[in-house]
Amino acid sequence: MKSIDRIPTSKLQRASKLVSTGAKVGVNYIKYYGEKISKTKEIAKENLNKNNAKDIYGGLKQLKGSALKVAQMLSMEKNLLPRAYVEKFSLAQFSVPPLSPPLVVKTFKKYFGKAPEAIFDQFDANSVNAASIGQVHKAKKNGKALAVKIQYPGVADSIKSDLAIVKPIALRIFNIKPKGAEKYFKEVEDKLNEETDYCLEIEQSQEIAKACAHIPNILFPTYYANLSSDRILTMDFMNGVHLSEFVKNNKNSKKSNKLGQALWDFYMHQIHNLRKVHADPHPGNFLINDESQLIALDFGCMKTIPNDFYVPYFELADRSVMDNPKLFTEKLYELEILTAEDSHEETSFFKEMFNELLSVFTLPFQSKVFDFSDPDFFGKIGDISERYSQNTELRKLNNTRGSKHFIYMNRTFFGLYNLMFDLKANSVRINQFQHYK
Repeated sequence: MKSIDRIPTSKLQRASKLVSTGAKVGVNYIKYYGEKISKTKEIAKENLNKNNAKDIYGGLKQLKGSALKVAQMLSMEKNLLPRAYVEKFSLAQFSVPPLSPPLVVKTFKKYFGKAPEAIFDQFDANSVNAASIGQVHKAKKNGKALAVKIQYPGVADSIKSDLAIVKPIALRIFNIKPKGAEKYFKEVEDKLNEETDYCLEIEQSQEIAKACAHIPNILFPTYYANLSSDRILTMDFMNGVHLSEFVKNNKNSKKSNKLGQALWDFYMHQIHNLRKVHADPHPGNFLINDESQLIALDFGCMKTIPNDFYVPYFELADRSVMDNPKLFTEKLYELEILTAEDSHEETSFFKEMFNELLSVFTLPFQSKVFDFSDPDFFGKIGDISERYSQNTELRKLNNTRGSKHFIYMNRTFFGLYNLMFDLKANSVRINQFQHYK
């Protein structure tokens, strides 16, 4: 993959890049309107999605940072976005053009005050992995293999301006009205600011590794604060393949269940016992080693779950609450899904909508053992998501609603469900995490 020698860092440079990307999208729409005449509507739409996904990702990968991180987040919304976008945006998880070696050394000097050769016994200036916010290099010190993550220049300083640029795109994709949406974008902005603070990431990584060390079949690297800074992070180099590569070749159901159980226990222990969760569950953050053990990486995005959200959120996973109209309505108000300003029409619509959504989404919690390889389960989630995304009545209603905590909690569960499905784990004990308190 070709490396890049510079990243646009100023607001003007980054805005100009997105404007040029927008121009390409405009041309794609002109082609689309022409193709609707000569081809079927479905084929024309598919070509439009492919061309737009290619051009939008092409622009974002040059910017890196928050703009590309948003693409990574959107790639996890498999049931809301056209497949062309999911496939292209998913490259942001662990496969984007890296910085060139000279720019790596320059960046290292800027952030650490020294060249990498002055700190490590060996340092490879060619990256082994490049993602949205930083890229990883192999190094050695005192005979130990290390992974050194270097943050891209300007990423931390451009978060606010990047979000302002991509905000209209996100509003359109998710049909969110601008009024009342600010709290959601502020939540995303705060989390992105945390992700660019590598000192904080080391603290969180060490905290989670210690709190989850007793869970079987999951491993964590050791982190080295003395070889790190706020923009450079050093940890053990862990041998393994990305989860997405593992599932392409794995045919062993025992391995699938072993890994699926470890992944499920890891997340349920964090959510229910620690009340703080790794809110970035995509394949690029997990490796599988030769012993079929799960290796968890990158704890920059951690979501603390406040009690006043946790309690009603998981009470809605209780079938008896869903079947009790009074209790169900109370929980929807507590979670800000319903508000005092809602009309009778809005109240009725959203009660019915969320009852249907939750009846499917919480199915794993209704069983002692669940089959995450079941395509019917994911088919139901996809069908409901598609139906409501095209619902004209929903578009007319005041649908900017729900606690800000939904953003990262729902992202966590959608990502976790997708990883479990990819692993084809078909015999997962749902409440086993209770043994790890």
